[in-house]
Amino acid sequence: MAENMWAYRISVDYLAADLTGYEVEALDGSIGKVDQHSDEVTDAYLVVDTGGRIPGEEVLLPAGLVTRIDHAVQKIHVDRTKEQIEAAPEFRRGEPLADTDGREALGTHYLSGMPFGVPPA
Repeated sequence: MAENMWAYRISVDYLAADLTGYEVEALDGSIGKVDQHSDEVTDAYLVVDTGGRIPGEEVLLPAGLVTRIDHAVQKIHVDRTKEQIEAAPEFRRGEPLADTDGREALGTHYLSGMPFGVPPA
């Protein structure tokens, strides 16, 4: 059974920490820093400020993409590439996420082509 993409994986050492300011590392390099995050049980996500590296400047990452959090160096690792993240549907700050086409589109995007929870080879 697949894990919920909107919840941290059981294997991730989350510690209910404030992740604001943590650097976010894709499979192929840094994508920015956490500007905001939610740690709701089934609605957890990261809003990442890309510092202008990605058009739109902010991306939303479901918490289920997080593979590891290194609290000592304040770095979060996700199991997607920068290209996959850049190709995600646009995130619009201030729009509600629950029960919206945007949330569904994000889920579909991040799950397409790769079974959830299975890291790329």
